Amino acid sequence: MGAITGTFKGFGVTFSHMFKKVVTTDYPFKPPVSAPRYHGRHILNRHPDGLEKCIGCELCAWACPADAIYVEGGDNTEEQRFSPGERYASIYQINYARCIFCGLCIEACPTRSLTMSNEYELARDSRQDLIFTKEQLLAPLLPGMEQPPHPMRLGDSEKDYYVGALTNPGTSAGAERSPNGRYAVEEHPGVTFPGAEQAAQRAEAAKGERA
Repeated sequence: MGAITGTFKGFGVTFSHMFKKVVTTDYPFKPPVSAPRYHGRHILNRHPDGLEKCIGCELCAWACPADAIYVEGGDNTEEQRFSPGERYASIYQINYARCIFCGLCIEACPTRSLTMSNEYELARDSRQDLIFTKEQLLAPLLPGMEQPPHPMRLGDSEKDYYVGALTNPGTSAGAERSPNGRYAVEEHPGVTFPGAEQAAQRAEAAKGERA
């Protein structure tokens, strides 16, 4: 008797799905919109003048439970300044073959340099390609920003940068989500960005629809 009841229950699930509306996703041309607080690809933010917010403290690497982050700090000089203060990240890498997207690195960052975007197209054919470098993670230069290295434009010391961070946050504001659901990245010679081919296809498809 129990076997017969179980059979009818199984068919009940099948028949209930037969009459539901079919949902078709036109991926990758119209990818689904992720939740606003979705944890995706990381972003290394910038100050309003273009200097990097990362100070190379390695706290994110220490906080990472999967040992997915590697940071090497370097010293700023007056001739070569990449961030306010004394130090910057000369090497910054995240291994997305290890990353579990827990967000503990975000909690540990003292300068709000590291945030997470809604970008989820991270699948690659090679493990080596899953190791993202600093050039891939850096936020793009917004209007009014200057490509480092350059002197501090917002004050004479790093304190001027962090005191005014609430009213003038740079790319930290809204970096988690761009208007089109993806955060645009800068072009770097020799660097292939994840999802670049899909993004190009979507752009071409959008042009064809507008035409």
